[in-house]
Amino acid sequence: MEQQNFAATGRRKESVARVELKPGKGKFVINGKQIAAYLTRETLVNHAQRPLEVTETMGKVDVRCTATGGGLSGQAGAVRLAVARALVAMNPDFHRTLRSGGYLTRDPREVERKKYGQPKARKRFQYSKR
Repeated sequence: MEQQNFAATGRRKESVARVELKPGKGKFVINGKQIAAYLTRETLVNHAQRPLEVTETMGKVDVRCTATGGGLSGQAGAVRLAVARALVAMNPDFHRTLRSGGYLTRDPREVERKKYGQPKARKRFQYSKR
């Protein structure tokens, strides 16, 4: 670990997260706020911190992140991917662990566009025979 800062980018839905990882005491900050204050729901906090738990680096690294676009769920997923990528940049030995857990795979699901003649993407107006 000759380099001290490790950066990575993660995306999910319309959200983009840029993460900077450095050895420290375990601070996790997103857009200037503590992770619990920013993501509000405990499930989203756990989702974003999962790569740190799996690699057992929870209290050993400081994470500073900027997340933009989308909602909280998308941003939590983007942060999770970015943290996993930064951990691999920090220590390539983590790659196998994170890959087998599915933390290095970008979730490809996006919102389907609305079609004309329909109220939503797949919902149809009620059919009337007469």
